[in-house]
Parts: sequence; structure tokens; C-alpha cells
Amino acid sequence: MDLLNEKRFLASVALLRDRVPSFGEFPFCLPAISSLDTLDFHSSVTFLVGENGSGKSTLLEAIAVGLGLNPEGGSRNFNFATRSSHSPLCDFIRLRRTIRRPKDCWFLRAESFFNVATEIEQLDAVVPPSKEIPPILPAYGGVSLHEQSHGESFFALFKNRFRGGGLFLLDEPEAALSPMRQMGFLSMMHDLVREGSQFIIATHSPIIMAYPDALIYSLGGSRIERVPYSETEHYKVTRDFLNRPERMLSILMERSPGSDAR
Repeated sequence: MDLLNEKRFLASVALLRDRVPSFGEFPFCLPAISSLDTLDFHSSVTFLVGENGSGKSTLLEAIAVGLGLNPEGGSRNFNFATRSSHSPLCDFIRLRRTIRRPKDCWFLRAESFFNVATEIEQLDAVVPPSKEIPPILPAYGGVSLHEQSHGESFFALFKNRFRGGGLFLLDEPEAALSPMRQMGFLSMMHDLVREGSQFIIATHSPIIMAYPDALIYSLGGSRIERVPYSETEHYKVTRDFLNRPERMLSILMERSPGSDAR
């Protein structure tokens, strides 16, 4: 590795296989985790894709915790816990970092973003803003994230809080975004990449994972595999449905012989 020309902040994650207590227990029983050796990350954008339950969010969460981030989301400055539910995987991985250090680091977890928004408001309420301790909310656009739609609050985070030279871990950022907003997110992400940021994203969105030259890992099947965009199940299923919606709907809604409408 050429350290002088290294552009990544986080180079790879490896499973410490000899320390795993049992590959029959969660999360080590998941095929993607049990087969994990070393996973290299792209200097710009890496996607983790796969079916529900494949382990992509579990792996991303472990990486986030390994970086010192709050399991429910936020930066290293967030240390609240609504409910301790993260897996022990973080204790059995090794993160290989480069000599570069990110200016910022943030973990977005779609399912617990509400808790992060609440924590932001509570921190400003508990510690009154002063010259020494400025308020937190302006860094997120100045408007309560709870007073915006789910999608608008996500966009406020991307637009106001994220900045160049950062390391961003995103778990299903498309969860609250319309197709148009997902395309807007792609544009914002590209600007941040050009400013030296690195993204690792777990997603189901064929729009978001279309980011050019990204590294895509599929966690389906018995092991983690690198796949081209056009070979992802998400792309192929979406393409086939949009090309022939009537036929796909007919297949999906076909009733078995002799069944009665209820």
C-alpha cells in the first residue's frame, strides 16, 4: 500500500476468526459473517447489499461501533442509549485504518434516527447554549428534525451536517427518501466525495447503488461477493418489473386453481 497516495480513511475490516466463540450463534451464524475474512473498502463509496437478514446492517453497525460511534447513530460525541441492542460482532473485528484521519465521522441508522433527533434537542435543552458551548441544532439546519418529514430531516442531515473530508457510514439512507430525493442524495454524495469523503453504505436502493465506480459487495448466498451493479439482484428485479409490470403483477397476484376470492 502506498501510504503517501492512500485516499481512504478506513481500508478494510477483518473477522478475528480464531476469537469467535461459536459460529452457531448470532451473528456469527449468518453466512456472510461466518465466511468473512477481510473486506477491502473503496476510497470513495462502498455498498453492502443483500436481502433482509443477510447481515449487512449488522456488519455496518459493528464497523461503526469499532470506530467509536454510537450504535444508534450520530458522531463520536453521541453516547446515549435508548436500548442496548447491538450485536457483539464489534468485539471480533479488526479495522485497518490509514494514516489519514477524517475531519468528521457520522453513523446514520435509519431505524433509530428518531432517537438521534431527540438527543439533539435534549442536549440543547440540558446544556443551555453559550459562547463556550454553542447550540447543536444549527449544525443540522437550525430547524428541529422532529418538525420536518422523515425525508426532510434526512436531507437536512446530509446538507448541513456532512462535510468534505469525512467518513460516513449509512444504513439504508433511502428509507425516508423518494426516488427524486434519492437522486438528489447521489448528487450531494458526489460533491462530498470530490471533497475527499469516504462512504460505506448498506442499501436496498438500485438508484443509490448506481453511483459510478463504487465497490459493491453482495451479502447474499453463502459468502460475501463483489458484484457489478448490473448483476445485483436489486437492479435485475427492478429492471424486470419496470419493463414488464403487467406480466410481473399477473405472476405475483395469480391465484391457485380453485381458490375463492375472500
